[in-house]
Amino acid sequence: MTQPTYHRWRQQYGGMQADEARRLTQLEKENARLKKLLAEAELEKAMLKDLAEGNF
Repeated sequence: MTQPTYHRWRQQYGGMQADEARRLTQLEKENARLKKLLAEAELEKAMLKDLAEGNF
């Protein structure tokens, strides 16, 4: 592991307990999943809007 990687990891997780770090990881995964769902919904909304306006 490189020193910059270690220092970045230590800065992010240094003061956490194992269960806190686990919870943070879970929240980050959930956040990524929700962002993906939002992006897909926005894309679908834009496509439906184009279809409704006849811009296909």
